Amino acid sequence: MLPRVLLCGEIEFVQDELKAMFQGIAEVVHLVSESRSHFLSSFGPGGPYEGTVAVYRHNKSSEFIGKFDASLIHALADTSMVRWIAHNGGGYDEIDVQACKERGNVRSRSESTVANCVFAPGIMVSNTPRANEDATATATLYLMLSCLRQFSMAERSLRSGTWRKPYNAAQIHDVTGRTLGILGLGGIGLRFAHLAHAFPMRIIYFSRRKAESAPDWCEYVSSIEELCKQADVLSLHVPLNQSTVGMIGEKEIRTLRRGSILLNTSRGRIVDQEAVIRALEDGHLSSVGLDVYPDEPRVDPRLLTFPRCTLLPHVGGETAEAWRRKELKALGNL
Repeated sequence: MLPRVLLCGEIEFVQDELKAMFQGIAEVVHLVSESRSHFLSSFGPGGPYEGTVAVYRHNKSSEFIGKFDASLIHALADTSMVRWIAHNGGGYDEIDVQACKERGNVRSRSESTVANCVFAPGIMVSNTPRANEDATATATLYLMLSCLRQFSMAERSLRSGTWRKPYNAAQIHDVTGRTLGILGLGGIGLRFAHLAHAFPMRIIYFSRRKAESAPDWCEYVSSIEELCKQADVLSLHVPLNQSTVGMIGEKEIRTLRRGSILLNTSRGRIVDQEAVIRALEDGHLSSVGLDVYPDEPRVDPRLLTFPRCTLLPHVGGETAEAWRRKELKALGNL
């Protein structure tokens, strides 16, 4: 019997490539479990996942089996033949990487042509970090334009039959000449910088270290505090981990100039949402452009009361082209 590859989430855009990739190498099986207990008990003899050595994972599977947290990872390592988990997504926040580390020695690598990988005895975890860079960067550009020009409110006023009311030109601002502060100049942050520079805008950024790929017009600043002091628009592009949870809080938001704009297309928990809402209430922030939230799919109803904000339901990376690249990369990792 050929080894098996389990799809925890359907392949929608590269079905022909899927067949070609694994023909004669592995049998592809599909997730049939509707509970975590059934999932974990199905890798034994006679089970639907018997002989599975690799798992393709999409976030949609969490509706049935939950996140790949510590208990699930340890159970897979102890009771199955699974040797690789290929996550279709740019982060690791849906997989407990610390649990993988607890299995033994871990090493990591990051290359431009392969995914970041975390190694544990018997299990390797990969993701697809660069596949949706352009999609997410253009979504961030939309959020910035919408907040500065209040296009979201203008469209709502038209659809409601009030024409331009309450759209008020005195509260609208040009993009050209503004200072954009980017926190995290990785692939998405750099792509966004290139898009925004075309207006032109002044671009400044802060990362853990200076980015070698940063163009001359992209200015490095020495701290998050300095980034906030100078930015008219602050855009967040850092991964979610223990060191970035709550990275933008009351102090950072109050360091921004009054009337500034905050954009977040990374992860919701990077920002102190309560501090954001307080700043919107007293006008310190003129608006926010959000595609991510701390407790998705729940959105704090207070955010919906600020008409100048632009809110999206985590669709920044959702394009047909990005999906195709993510599926190909995840399967290619396997």
